[in-house]
Amino acid sequence: MRINFKNLTVQVIIGILLGIGIGFLFPAFGIQLKVLADVFIKMIKMLIAPIIFMTIVTGIGGMGNLKKVGRIGGKALLYFEIVTTLALAIGIIVVNLIQPGAGISTSGINESDTSQYTSEAKNEASHGVVGFLTDIVPENAIGAMASGDLLPILFFAVLFGVSAAGIGERAKPVIDFFERVTDIFFGIVKIVMKVSPIAAAGAMAYTIGEFGLGSLVSLGKLMGSVYLTMFLFIIVVLGGIAKFSGFNIFKFLAYIKEELLLVLGTSSSESALPSLMKKLENYGCSKSVVGLVVPTGYSFNLDGTSIYLSMAAIFIAQAFQVDLSLGQQLTLLGILMLTSKGAAGVTGSGFITLAATLSAFPMVPVAGIALIIGIDRFMSEARAITNIIGNSVATVVIAKSEKEFKPAAVPSKKDSSITLAK
Repeated sequence: MRINFKNLTVQVIIGILLGIGIGFLFPAFGIQLKVLADVFIKMIKMLIAPIIFMTIVTGIGGMGNLKKVGRIGGKALLYFEIVTTLALAIGIIVVNLIQPGAGISTSGINESDTSQYTSEAKNEASHGVVGFLTDIVPENAIGAMASGDLLPILFFAVLFGVSAAGIGERAKPVIDFFERVTDIFFGIVKIVMKVSPIAAAGAMAYTIGEFGLGSLVSLGKLMGSVYLTMFLFIIVVLGGIAKFSGFNIFKFLAYIKEELLLVLGTSSSESALPSLMKKLENYGCSKSVVGLVVPTGYSFNLDGTSIYLSMAAIFIAQAFQVDLSLGQQLTLLGILMLTSKGAAGVTGSGFITLAATLSAFPMVPVAGIALIIGIDRFMSEARAITNIIGNSVATVVIAKSEKEFKPAAVPSKKDSSITLAK
């Protein structure tokens, strides 16, 4: 079988393998290559705010029916809440069954070991629901775009789109203009994606160079439990939802394989956001559903992060021999239902959210996060991949339920490597 080295999937795989080799053989040099991943993620992040704003505006404004906007948005939020709560519950059940934290030594761990994280966590936890509501409303819409704050951008974009939909035909020139500008931004994405294999190589070289292959063994039981849970969640839960909605989860995963490999290399689900949105449109989902569901899902439908948070919190409790009752675990589940909703798709955000959760749940010591600092990077890849798969499945499900899906647009096997230019 001839390998097509011009294919982005092949290039990303080669980049990941090269990164592992460089990090193992030349760890000091591998650590320095982190800059390649950082620059790539910055290039992607510079595009996310305008793309999200314009896709939501064109998606909602193009519907021209406010009842339809409310129905799709409400249905998406209900779906997100049910599935992420299920993910949290599954994580708690599995970690209680496997008990990966039992018998781990916690000697020498103190609050100073994690001061960098606990200070950020306490600030985040102190916000609570009131802080969340004040943070979602931007003081300045342009400022929110400049800082890249996803929730305020979502809020302003929804208001803008609803207003445009209410105006009707008079807003059509603005919507058409935004659609043309969006096409230009996706053209930029296509250019940026050409360097994604280099970014994947740099990220993997840093990971292996910094933590070493041995770090995969030290807390392998927790990592294995997290990977197993996420795998089962994707195949059983998301696979069941996909089957009920009339599509095959394995064929769908094969279709978005380039995005999944990119996320694997960079540990950031945001890195694949622009190309994923275009892929879902080409798959058959309407532009309006993609523009509304995908960006919202990146804040409210983080299945992988939810699994990680629940398992890591109980793992730390087990390590410190804190025997949580059923009621206390249900309380922890309730806290996680809130804290997991604001976690961004960037590497390390799930770790800060975990610290914030434990700050709001004093039964488990926040200093315990020192146990998983070394392997958090490896688990971040698994949760980012689960997040992007969960959001992709959610978009197809909502599109099908709203009859906003055209199966004829799904590419054949001969054309599974559909490009952004299409």
